[in-house]
Amino acid sequence: MQRLLIVGFGDIARRAAPRLESRFRISRLSRSSGADLDRPETLRPKGTDALLHLAPPPRAGDTDPRTGNLLAALAKGRILPARMVYVSTSGVYGDCGGARVDESRAVAPATPRARRRADAERQLDAWCLAREIPLVILRAPGIYAAERLPLERLRAGRPVLRAEDDVYTNHIHADDLAAACVRALEPDAPAGIYNAADDTEMKMGDWLDRVADHARLPRPPRLARSQFKELNDFMQESRRLDNRRLKAVLGLRLRYPTVDEGLSHEHAVGVD
Repeated sequence: MQRLLIVGFGDIARRAAPRLESRFRISRLSRSSGADLDRPETLRPKGTDALLHLAPPPRAGDTDPRTGNLLAALAKGRILPARMVYVSTSGVYGDCGGARVDESRAVAPATPRARRRADAERQLDAWCLAREIPLVILRAPGIYAAERLPLERLRAGRPVLRAEDDVYTNHIHADDLAAACVRALEPDAPAGIYNAADDTEMKMGDWLDRVADHARLPRPPRLARSQFKELNDFMQESRRLDNRRLKAVLGLRLRYPTVDEGLSHEHAVGVD
């Protein structure tokens, strides 16, 4: 049985692991296992056939030293996985003015969070290219599931932009992102970058309305852009992710092609 190292064992890793256990002997590199990507001296990865990188960058700065520390530890241990998969963010594209965006679009990260992810992508790409290791990068938008819904925001009655000022937002159910990771680790999965998003084309206010209806909460109030003292990052960027490559090239079949199906599933199993 092949060996898989999962770096960062959070929600997506926990969802993916049961689907991987029949193919891999899984080991973890996470704080719970005694490894801290902020402390290089704690990183002692063992040989592995594949690597799934799910650890987020630090919360500050424009670079991702955690990924740098990981790659340095792999190099020091002369560990060369046959395949690497990294879950990034669609935020690396920056504001696209509502345009449809495929993977050929140049990255233009506008926020520190997105710049850190873009830096991680660059490090991984250079490292894998120099060693001829296939790399799959999954650029994920807003990840949702029953326990990953903006319910506190809705309960607080925080406003959103009115329709004419609103931005396009993109989503992927956590189970579908986990499935994309599983598929990307298969030996015949083509290397490259994929927009890991569902088929939904929706503006942010409409998304929050859907969640409010699902949770039986009041819909959020709508305001003009000029009425906001400050807009959060998600209200300043608008894009519509093209996921055709995810389906046609990687061959992923989405379990929840739209947020309506994903939310209906969560309701059907009794989780609000």
